[in-house]
Amino acid sequence: MAAAKPQGGGWTGGGGLFLLLACTLTQQSKGSPTGVPLSTRWLNSFKLQSCCRIQELAEPKKPAHANDPRLVWGNQETIRTLSRGAVRALPSPRTVALAKPKQDFGKHQCRSLFLYSCGQESTIWEHPPLVNFGFPSDRLLRLSEPKKYQAAYLQQRPCQSPEWPVSPAALTYKASPRILELARPKVLHPEFLLAREVPTQVTNAVASARASSRLQHLAEPRVREVTCCYEHSFPESVICPVSKLAQKAIASPRTLELARAKRLHPDYVPLRDAEWPVTKAAKHAVATPRLVELAQPCKRPPMGSVQFNPDAFTVNETAKKATCSARILDLARPIKH
Repeated sequence: MAAAKPQGGGWTGGGGLFLLLACTLTQQSKGSPTGVPLSTRWLNSFKLQSCCRIQELAEPKKPAHANDPRLVWGNQETIRTLSRGAVRALPSPRTVALAKPKQDFGKHQCRSLFLYSCGQESTIWEHPPLVNFGFPSDRLLRLSEPKKYQAAYLQQRPCQSPEWPVSPAALTYKASPRILELARPKVLHPEFLLAREVPTQVTNAVASARASSRLQHLAEPRVREVTCCYEHSFPESVICPVSKLAQKAIASPRTLELARAKRLHPDYVPLRDAEWPVTKAAKHAVATPRLVELAQPCKRPPMGSVQFNPDAFTVNETAKKATCSARILDLARPIKH
């Protein structure tokens, strides 16, 4: 039986080939003794293998050496287990030469830390004091001399260079008085004093001198009496000590007049207490009908009904036609500052 070609184009991928193979197996398996077509059995076995493969691929990948009890992070052990051949192998002479540590050239330079340079900072060591008084050798003096320019370079050097040969005209030029005046250095002030060397050198005689008793007495700090505070005493005593003559002195009439307290005004009324007693007449008084009428609170509609009343804040017609009195006009005028 021939397979029909779909209208959308040719067979895509392996689906067409799989369908063609299934149709061929169906034709060949007709009349099998078991009664089950060969194509059906082949498809069932293929589905079973596909499911097992999918389940196998769906399982997460196990990390390398995840169950190795010897693997501990932070030590010098290798992540992967070394083979027995690698453990028993003997290094070659070249490997032994490369494994030697770097030679330390600072044994005689007071380097107490970091004998080998393993990516760490080196210490700044102190040089011995005899180095400052040592004289360099002839080899060091010859190496410290600057490199001399060649004659060809001096002839071909451009004018932009900071140093070039001076022309004979410039060498024989006579400067004008103005140039000589400008070339004269600035004169220091007559009272200018050079900076003194710091620290000042103390002579041996001054360092070993002994101060006299007079100098030691003058070097003592001055003791000042504290006049703002006084010693504690009984409460009745005065703060400042009063002399006996001041205690026996008699005040003059002028002093007595000045010491007299200022009197209040004859019409002065002191402040009334916040709470005062109520008289008996006020307690037994009977209010008149007019007072009772005025004492009644103003009756206003509740806010629940006022906020839904559209005419709550409208002005009636009588109030619009009212005429204010002269007193109201006087009170309605703004205050003039």
